Amino acid sequence: MTRYESAKEIYASYGIDTENAINTLQNVTVSIHCWQGDDVIGFDNKAALSGGIQTTGNYPGKATTPEELMADIDKAFSLIPGRKKLNLHASYAIFDGEPAGRDEIKPEHFAKWVEFAKARNMGIDFNPTFFSHPMVRDNLTLSSPDDEVRNYWIKHGKACIKIAEYFANETGIPCVINFWIPDGYKDIPADRLSPRRRFKESMDEILSEPYDKSKVYVTLESKVFGIGLESYTVGSAEFCLSYATKAGITPLMDNGHYHPTELVSDKISSLLLFNEKIALHITRGVRWDSDHVIIFDDETKEIAKEIVRNNALDRVFIATDYFDASINRISAWVTGVRSVHKALLNAMLQPNAKMKELQDSAKFTELMAVSEEMKTAPFGDVWNEYLDRQGLNNSYFAEIDKYEKEVLSKR
Repeated sequence: MTRYESAKEIYASYGIDTENAINTLQNVTVSIHCWQGDDVIGFDNKAALSGGIQTTGNYPGKATTPEELMADIDKAFSLIPGRKKLNLHASYAIFDGEPAGRDEIKPEHFAKWVEFAKARNMGIDFNPTFFSHPMVRDNLTLSSPDDEVRNYWIKHGKACIKIAEYFANETGIPCVINFWIPDGYKDIPADRLSPRRRFKESMDEILSEPYDKSKVYVTLESKVFGIGLESYTVGSAEFCLSYATKAGITPLMDNGHYHPTELVSDKISSLLLFNEKIALHITRGVRWDSDHVIIFDDETKEIAKEIVRNNALDRVFIATDYFDASINRISAWVTGVRSVHKALLNAMLQPNAKMKELQDSAKFTELMAVSEEMKTAPFGDVWNEYLDRQGLNNSYFAEIDKYEKEVLSKR
């Protein structure tokens, strides 16, 4: 008997079908962020990171051209199981001729990304880029009192809606386009209402751009604060959730964008009750929105459990969002996305129906006992079987180290 066969029997004793879990997981799509590969720099301008975004570290081998970034993505994806989408920011536009401003970007500036995605049978998700740009004035974009600034970014948002629909049409896979702005104030504002009113009106204007709602899912992402914007964030959780409800778009939660005592895993069930779909950016915040590489930690496990136990795999857009410049960037991608897959598999290998029954019957002692038993169940053997069926194994560092020596170290 193999280790997997033994594990299969153990899980079966709890009423869990490991084959069903493996088959389900291999069809779950995770949208993987491109910006881990180049420290969120992009290709459309050379402005320093701003908007409360910060990368730390200077590990060698960073991608500096579209070709290098695509090669690194390919390498990372070859070591990551499951279905994938590519998640792009608008700042990754590729210009063959004269560069266009963000207010004038067009689908043609992303044609090479479409070619890349189609060759790999995957879709593309998208994000307008409202940071690291000279037109971010006084830390404001869509909420600015300056008409010139606000109108510039409204045009950018509208352009991105068109590009998102282009991605969906070209790949045949719906595109999730996420709006997040860094707007806010370092110190206590005299007027909290007006910036939020301007943000609302700007989003209304952007969403007046026609688009096919069966192909493009617009999401709105909140944040609690950013570096240099500690006292007030225009796009707060209350604003973004309220606006998403009013506008009929999809709320997006990034688990680094809340107070450290708030848990996105606790919020998922509430949003599922009131939204057809929700979206997640999964990251790992250490004390603040630090965007550490995702690991197989408690909150990642709980997020996955809430998706799985509520039968919401087809209702939640799962994406990763982190960036670490202190370690090998390929390994950061692989470790982080594999951790999401681990968490989802772990959630599928829980006796969720039995545990719910124990909770409803107020059998809390037994519920605790079962929960603890599952922590030492042979999860690793099922994980290894999942990888093996996709031509992968649990050891990937040697392959990444080889790529670093042969490719990254020569940049």
